[in-house]
Amino acid sequence: SLPRYIVRSYYNAGKPGCPGPGEAAHVRVVDLRSDTVTKPGPAMRQAMAQAEVGDDVMGEDPTVNELQKLAAEMFGMEASLFVPSGTMSNLIAVMVHCRERSDEMIVGDLSHMHIYEQGGSAQLAGVHATTVTTRPDGTFDLKQLESKIRHGYPDPHYPRTRLICVENTHNIQGGRVLPLPFLQEVRALADRYGLSVHMDGARLMNAAVALGVPPSSILQHMHTVSVCLSKGLGSPVGTMLAGPRDFISRAVRCRKAVGGGMRQAGVLAAAGKLSLLEMVGRLEDDHHNAKTFALALLDCEPSLFDVDMSAVETNILRFRIKDPALSPPEVCALMGQVGEGEEAALGQGVRVLMFPHYENSIRAVWHLGISPEDTQLAIKKMQFVAGQHLNSRT
Repeated sequence: SLPRYIVRSYYNAGKPGCPGPGEAAHVRVVDLRSDTVTKPGPAMRQAMAQAEVGDDVMGEDPTVNELQKLAAEMFGMEASLFVPSGTMSNLIAVMVHCRERSDEMIVGDLSHMHIYEQGGSAQLAGVHATTVTTRPDGTFDLKQLESKIRHGYPDPHYPRTRLICVENTHNIQGGRVLPLPFLQEVRALADRYGLSVHMDGARLMNAAVALGVPPSSILQHMHTVSVCLSKGLGSPVGTMLAGPRDFISRAVRCRKAVGGGMRQAGVLAAAGKLSLLEMVGRLEDDHHNAKTFALALLDCEPSLFDVDMSAVETNILRFRIKDPALSPPEVCALMGQVGEGEEAALGQGVRVLMFPHYENSIRAVWHLGISPEDTQLAIKKMQFVAGQHLNSRT
C-alpha cells in the first residue's frame, strides 16, 4: 500500500518561515514548492499601480477588456473571461458545459480537477465525474475513454455524458506535455458522440514553449480552456477562461453566481497583460533549470536518486529516493533545514523547499523566482545531504 503522505498531503508540507534561533541571517531559501509562490516584480507592480480601471461587472474596465481580447487572440478562441483562480475557472467551465444537475464529465483519475478542487463540480454544480486512468505521460487510453461515455439518455438510471476534461501540462505526472495527436484523437472522439472537450491548461504556456508552437496550435483541438496567469507567468492573481462567444456569455453568469464578479479588476488585469506579453518566453529558463537539477541528481555521489529524464519536459520535476531507509518527507526535511557543518562546506546555509509527492516521490517546481545560481545552490545542498546520509550509514 502507498504511504499516507502521497497526493493528499501535497499542500501540507512546511512553510519557508524565517531563520531560526542562532541561524545566520544570510541563509538562502530556494523555494521549489510550486510556481505559485512567484511575486510580481517592479515592472508588474508599476503596471498595476498605473492601470486604467472601471467597473468590470458592468463591462467597463478597459484593462480587463484589453486582457480578455489579448488572451482570446493568443488562444485562437472567440472570447475569454478573466476570473480570480484556476479552480473557479474550471468550475465555471463545467457549469456551462454541463447545464443540468446529474450531467457527467469524464476526467483523469490523477487530474487536478478530480483531486485538488474539493469536488466542486459535484458540490456546487451537481455534476457527476467518472474517471479514466491517467497514464504516466498524462494521456488516457482512448478505448477506455470511449467505454466511459454513457448512452441511452433519457434512461432514468444513468447520468448524461457531456464533457471530457484533459490537463496540460499534467501536474501530478510531473509537468508532462500532452502530445498534439492525442488531443486531436480526443477531439475526434468527442465530436463523434456530441461531447465537449475542456482543457485545464493551468500551465498551457509551458506546454506551448516545450513544443515550440503557439498556444492556439494546441487549443485548436479544444472547445474551451482555462489558463493560469499566477504560476510561471508571474501574475499575483488570475486565470483566463476562453472559448466560443456564447460559452463565455454563459460563463459570465456562472462567475457571478460563484462570487467571482470583480469590480475595478484592471489593477490585476494589468499584471495579466504583462504576463501574456512579456513572461511567456522566459518559461524556457525554468525548463532548462529543472533539467539541470535533474541531471545533477543522476550524477550525484552516492547514487541516491532515481530520475526519468524523458519525463522532465517542463518546469516540474518528480524524482524518487533509491534508499528505502530514507523517505521523501525525511529528504524534504533535511533539504529544508541548515545542517551541521553545512555553512563551512557550502559557504552559506541553504534551505531548499520541496514537497513529498505522489507515489513515494519528491516534487520540485521551477519558476521566475529561481535563478540558475539558485539551481546550483540547490544542487550543492542535495549533494551535501546525500553525503551526510552516506556518512551516517558508514
